[in-house]
Amino acid sequence: MLHIVNKSSLERNTLDSCLRVANGGAILLIEDAVYAATKGNEAEAKLRDALARFKIYVLGPDLDARGMGDRIMEGVSTVDYGGFVDLVAEHKNCQSWL
Repeated sequence: MLHIVNKSSLERNTLDSCLRVANGGAILLIEDAVYAATKGNEAEAKLRDALARFKIYVLGPDLDARGMGDRIMEGVSTVDYGGFVDLVAEHKNCQSWL
């Protein structure tokens, strides 16, 4: 399953809920959720732990739009819009975490 998170972990507990409930698969961080995948962010440790259970992706254009393109943490893969489409097509189910 592809889990899509779009809310900042600083404002909402959406990412925490996803990490707590989801049973493997992949996580794609988009919109303000991309901050969680940056070095020095308070969610960095949670994502490092999650890398053992999930493949984690971040939408590159959203990182760049927030000026964070050079702060991506190790282990997280960056995808463009085409990669976003590929992830959706690759996974049988998608869950958007609002």
